[in-house]
Amino acid sequence: MQRLITLILACLCALPLAAQAWWQTEWSYRKQISIDTTTEGASISAPLGRAPLLVRLHTGNFTFDGVQENGADIRFVASDDQTVLHHQIERFDALMGIAYIWVDVPQVDGGSRQDIWMYYGNDAAPSTSNGQLAFDPNYTLVYHFDGAAGAPPRDTTAFSNHALSTLSDVAEGVIGSAAQFNGIEPLLLPESPSLAVPAGSLYTLSAWVRADQMQGQQLLFSRRDAGNALLIGISDGVPFVEVNGARSEPGQPLAPGTWQHLAVTADGTALKLFVNGRVSTTLQAMLPPLATVAAIGGDVPGAAAPAVAEGDGAAPVPAAYTPFIGAIDELRISKVARADALIMADALSQGAESRLLVFGVDEEQSGFGFGGLGFLFSAVPLDAWIIIAVLVFMMIQSWIIMIRKNSAVVRMERANEHFREKFSQVGMRLEMLADKPGAEKEFADSSLWKIYQAAVNEIRTRRSQGIQHISAASIEAIRSSMDVVRTQQQKILGAKLGTLSNAIAGGPYIGLLGTVLGIMVVFLGTAMAGDVNINAIAPGMAAALLATAMGLFVAIPALFGYNRLVSRNKDVNADMRVFLDEFVTRLAEVYEAEHRFDDTPHGTAIHA
Repeated sequence: MQRLITLILACLCALPLAAQAWWQTEWSYRKQISIDTTTEGASISAPLGRAPLLVRLHTGNFTFDGVQENGADIRFVASDDQTVLHHQIERFDALMGIAYIWVDVPQVDGGSRQDIWMYYGNDAAPSTSNGQLAFDPNYTLVYHFDGAAGAPPRDTTAFSNHALSTLSDVAEGVIGSAAQFNGIEPLLLPESPSLAVPAGSLYTLSAWVRADQMQGQQLLFSRRDAGNALLIGISDGVPFVEVNGARSEPGQPLAPGTWQHLAVTADGTALKLFVNGRVSTTLQAMLPPLATVAAIGGDVPGAAAPAVAEGDGAAPVPAAYTPFIGAIDELRISKVARADALIMADALSQGAESRLLVFGVDEEQSGFGFGGLGFLFSAVPLDAWIIIAVLVFMMIQSWIIMIRKNSAVVRMERANEHFREKFSQVGMRLEMLADKPGAEKEFADSSLWKIYQAAVNEIRTRRSQGIQHISAASIEAIRSSMDVVRTQQQKILGAKLGTLSNAIAGGPYIGLLGTVLGIMVVFLGTAMAGDVNINAIAPGMAAALLATAMGLFVAIPALFGYNRLVSRNKDVNADMRVFLDEFVTRLAEVYEAEHRFDDTPHGTAIHA
């Protein structure tokens, strides 16, 4: 029984550890965000590695209550509740209920589900938004196009590869604002060392593209250097990549007027062109050395059109490349070949409907120190607390009874065993233990000693009244006296077990009453508010169910303890019954000996 109670107490002490810990108490709220690459989510089997993931918040998944107006108090923490993840806030508008935040996740595995936590609700917290840390050093250029028209786009990375020219117009993009290209001037990128491309190097360029016009040879990206050229564009709506005049085979066409994700990777032997995260076409070529100015949305200024031969011996005919008409968003350039899985994840997670991220409910720090469990406690209404208080009283009462009863029966079993050992040595001298000095203290906890005392007292009472011989009727009378004491000991053993029985039978029903009352209050509040919101209903429902859980927590230990005590009481009762029969048998043996001795001519009485 002590081991059972100890186990239950250990489980109770482990509850704060089992509940998800709270990162820092200065933050009042948090939201669980799951990165799901299983078949139920993004269905990506290969590992992504380190990835900057877009957390898109809106009123459908975030309340924007309790957070600073600019989101400065937002922090992202890994599932260990210790590792703080770097992040960059591209846009945060609490009034409009929309936010775009990039979070640097160190490792995203394929075919798995991992959690991160978004903490908020600290008025004194400064902003830690930093794009230079949110994107790994292999990104050499990242344009969010979050500036206004007439200003050059700024690079988020530490390389500061800001655009050389300004945006003529902006449009609503996939992620906030986007660069609008009207076929007038391209956007020029600097010829910085970080953007230089050595021959045969690794490379990745990705962007969201919306083609408003499908006809012609439109360039999305161009870079030329001493006769070398890397061109990415669309030919009559079909994306292509071209290196020094060698062009990829036609692949999947773009849908007009629709945002689609395009990416090109070079691994040193071939170039792959992706449309919406999937490989559309490839080109067996290596990148040439490029270190000049690059252009987005058209060809670089002053570039001569490449010559294309028209038949044998024909004069070269210029191939006309036209500027791009449409919009581009989230442009990225990397000096490594990004994994296919990461490109797929970008296409799936950056759109309006992300299949990669799953948002949990907003949790409030309870102050109980039990994490999510403490938050549950804080949602319990007053009427449920009254029911829980009654159940706690029943639990404490039942545990006290179990501990005391178990200790008493253990002492009784040990004392009975010791008494039996001594009684086995008395032989025909049945009253020997009663004359032993200190026997009362030595056998104080033994129920057999009390039965033995009752028998010895009966024998000595008869002797004091002049009855020297024990008859069969006297033996039955002594047995009755011993039965009276045995019954009293049985009552002592069974005392308070009825309270345990009440806890077993009544605990769950009392808990159920609290649950019913709690659910009634939740539905009443929902009806009065006139709005069915799972974030408002779920805490109250969970808190109401806590009363039922508490009732079971009262009943289950009481059930185990009750069964254990009943089993041990049966063992003690069996010992008392066996001892009573043994003593009466020995007493009858003494009676027979006395009777035979009295039949002799000079017999004298044999006393017990």
